[in-house]
Amino acid sequence: MNATALIAEDEPLLAANLQAELARLWPELRIVASVGHGEAAVERGLALQPDLLFLDIRMPGMTGLDAAQALAEDWPDDGKPFPLIVFVTAYDQYAVQAFERAAVDYVLKPVHPDRLAQTCERLQAALRLRQQPQYGAGALDAVVDQLRGLIGAGALTRPAAPRAAGPLRVIQASVGNTIHMVAVDDVLYFEAADKYVRVITAAGEHLIRTSLRELQPQLDTQRFWQIHRGTIVRCDAIAIALRDESGKLTLTLRGHSDKLTVSRLYAHLFRAM
Repeated sequence: MNATALIAEDEPLLAANLQAELARLWPELRIVASVGHGEAAVERGLALQPDLLFLDIRMPGMTGLDAAQALAEDWPDDGKPFPLIVFVTAYDQYAVQAFERAAVDYVLKPVHPDRLAQTCERLQAALRLRQQPQYGAGALDAVVDQLRGLIGAGALTRPAAPRAAGPLRVIQASVGNTIHMVAVDDVLYFEAADKYVRVITAAGEHLIRTSLRELQPQLDTQRFWQIHRGTIVRCDAIAIALRDESGKLTLTLRGHSDKLTVSRLYAHLFRAM
């Protein structure tokens, strides 16, 4: 069966070994790219639109799970079917069971040929299924559901951030020698910006030197909803959630002109009662 694949693995020897084993087990499979970090996996994945992704969970910067999330959010609606994902992991059996429950395949490092052979068989069966006439747009929805399950078990894929005794009440944003005390209740949304986070209020914006991942555990999850990998919004600041003909959701905020896009992974938060 002819298919294309992208490998994302930050250890060159392991990447070369995986590619060699795949060539032996599945000669028709064409590796279109082998990259060493998650950002490259997203860039090359969107450009090449392979049939399969082999993503290492632990990579510097963007993890394999982060890369899968970014690809699911940015995958073009008019593109090829979303790739089948295989996570490459060094986790113990407990974490492996979590991946199995989420219905995403995995291989343990170092890759064992017999286990990889099973993975190839599963992938080939799934690709044959994609050729059936009834296979359609619901495929990406299924992948999104699987990724949502894995993100919910995010403690298995990233070091846990320290939690404060209670939800954060005040943001201390410094500008030169001045520290602005910004009440969290006044924040409309947070947006990732390189190594900073933009703190947007009705009165203006501030930059804080932290990551969205470090900030999120300090927020009240009942009030602050993640709507994109780079955006967290205060839910009671949302005036309207508008779904267009393609199914994309855009948020309008109270008293602010910015429009926020909701990614596929978080669209389930906006359902009429």
